[in-house]
Formats: sequence, structure tokens, C-alpha cells
Amino acid sequence: MTGAMTGARTGPRTGPGTSPRTGAAPEPAVTLRLLRDFELRIGDDTIEVAPASQRLLGFLALQAGAVRRSYAGGMLWLDASDSKASACLRSAIWRVPHRGGAPLLETSASHVGLGTHVRVDLYDAIARAHEILDALPGVLLTPGAMASAELLGADLLVGWYDDWVVMERERFRQIRLHALDRLGEHLLEHGSYPAALEVGLTAVDAEPLHETSHRLIVRTHLAEGNLGEALRQYRSYARYLDAELGARPSAAMRALLADALGHSPV
Repeated sequence: MTGAMTGARTGPRTGPGTSPRTGAAPEPAVTLRLLRDFELRIGDDTIEVAPASQRLLGFLALQAGAVRRSYAGGMLWLDASDSKASACLRSAIWRVPHRGGAPLLETSASHVGLGTHVRVDLYDAIARAHEILDALPGVLLTPGAMASAELLGADLLVGWYDDWVVMERERFRQIRLHALDRLGEHLLEHGSYPAALEVGLTAVDAEPLHETSHRLIVRTHLAEGNLGEALRQYRSYARYLDAELGARPSAAMRALLADALGHSPV
């Protein structure tokens, strides 16, 4: 099977529109959740999706538009023959739920893609991360960006180990860690210490070896005058770094506490 992965979309899809019939009620919103775990919601209802159709929807959500059926089948059923992969794909498409309104998939004889009306939480998270990363220094972020810690704290499709998921998960991990670092710095600079701590702890939970996030927590504790808390965070990170890599915190990390203690921390 041939084809090239094009990467996850970098922005959210638009929400559902109204029916073309005059006076018709809006169609229920369709939301595909890929952060932490797979979930499909139509309006307020959580929809059961067969495992093969879950993988198809997840795969298509990570493509930049429709893909050839042969490529989708080959990526999702790597060990199958072309004819078997094509049959499995047809079955997965047929099993995708449909509840009135626009279908979840856009299909043709040669291509298949996710419907443009489907809202995907990953796209929202990536858009929020770019809003934070693209903000000019000193410019106050929007309330939505300021409240991004929870959205950016979730990993992509936890427990899915297909290569096409693993690659996008790492891509998203790097974007969200950099965005959390930037957001935490912004909050610290503006004196929003509880929120800065929340962001730092969220980033550390996402990647325990990410020293930038540990430094943010230490600096925030020091800004609040909580030397003991800062030292506790430093020692916790130092123990973990030694156990995992046999390494010490960086000179920049040690210098944060050396200034406050009058000597280098142990």
C-alpha cells in the first residue's frame, strides 16, 4: 500500500450548521474526542462505536483531509492482503454510526474522510496551543487561553499503539509541553501564582523529566515566599532524575535555590 502520512490538522473544524429547510432546528453537534480516550458524541448522547470503526474514525481525524481508500485500508490492516484490507475498510465504514443530519464520513469510490462538520477536541487543543505560542510578549492572553491547562494536559488516545497514533501523539506532546511552559511563564509574570502552579504540575504530570516545568514550579513557590515548597519540588525532581537517568538537575535549576539558600541545594 502506498501513501504518506500528512499529519494532524492544526485547527478545529467548524460546528454543525442549520438545516437548509426554512425554520428547521439546528442539527445536533457531533463531537469526536481523542484526548485521553475515544468517545463519539452526537448532541448530548454518547454513541457506541465498533472497535474497527473507532480506529477508522481516529485515523481519519489525524489526516489533513480525505485519503485514498487503499491507503486507509493498508494503514489500518497492515498484515492483510489488499482485497482483505479493502473488505475490512468497507465493513468499518458501514458500521460507523449515523443518526440523521450529515454523515460522519465523506466517501467516494476512491477516497474516505471525516465529515467537515465533526468537531474534534484534538483540533481545539492544537489551536489553543498555537494561540499561546503565537502570542506576543507582554500581551495578555485571552480568558480561554488562560484556562488551557486541563485541555493541554490530556494525551492523545492513551492505550493506542498503532504507529500512526504514536507519531501524532509525540507531535502533540511537544506542542502542548511548549504551550504549557509559555502559559505558565505568562501566568507567573502576571502574578497568577495558583494558576501558574496548576500549569506547571499539569506539565510535569505529562512529562516528569521536563525540567522547564519543574523550574516553573520552583520559581512560583519562591515568588510566593514558600522556600520549603520550592526545595521539596527541587528534591523530588532531583531524586527522579537520578533514578531515571543517573543525572543531576541543570545548573540553571540549582541556581534558583542557591540564590535563596545562600548555597547550592543538595
